[in-house]
Amino acid sequence: MAPLRTPLQGLWNVVRFNWHFYAGALAAGLLLAGVAAAGPPAARPYALLLLALTLLPMLVSLAATAYVYDFAGLYRLDWLPATMPPQASILTLSAGFDEISAPLAHRYAPAHLLAVDFYDPARHTEVSIQRARRAYPAFPGTLAVDTRSTLPLPAGSIQLAVAFLAAHEIRDAAERAAFFRELKRVLASDGTLVVTEHLRDPANFLTYTIGFLHFHSRRTWLATFRAAGLRVEREVKTTPLITTFFIRPDGHAA
Repeated sequence: MAPLRTPLQGLWNVVRFNWHFYAGALAAGLLLAGVAAAGPPAARPYALLLLALTLLPMLVSLAATAYVYDFAGLYRLDWLPATMPPQASILTLSAGFDEISAPLAHRYAPAHLLAVDFYDPARHTEVSIQRARRAYPAFPGTLAVDTRSTLPLPAGSIQLAVAFLAAHEIRDAAERAAFFRELKRVLASDGTLVVTEHLRDPANFLTYTIGFLHFHSRRTWLATFRAAGLRVEREVKTTPLITTFFIRPDGHAA
């Protein structure tokens, strides 16, 4: 069987989906390098300093990205249950780019897996998502859903729901809480909701600088879960930069 991921796929995806950022940084670096090499002597130390401030954060973020997405074992899914009952129903949630459904379908076969995608081009306007959608086809049978509407699933029908690096795209707090209440409705009483995210925390700031503002803080996530009637059963640092919350309907947490 062909591998589900190729070497350095995570790093390559980040670069090609966000190439405009890296192109801009390289252009600025070349300009500053030119000033440092051939510009006025008084300007050269400042050009070197700006060059370092331009290139160093980019190199740090690329190295961290390669570690997190390619070398830290994130996609081995060891942080998820090893098995699921064959009759289990699994739900995956994505926002335009689904990296989790295929590995989960492989891991938990023959359990039934349904993928839903809440990408809305009118609201999710990031060019990186548009590039990702062109590069990767949707998982077979993926349903398009709206975070402001009812999911097309019976109550209590899902044993495992996984939102992998996707739910942060719901930027409005009230909308996010309402969507998680809907996830609680479809979750079985003994089911688990797994939310994996970068956090707006010091580690992600040091790695991605202002890019960490696209993530939500741990406090924000906990407030969302409480507002939805959900409770964190346990919290795992899947990698130093990624946190996974294992969540149950309120009253079923250990």
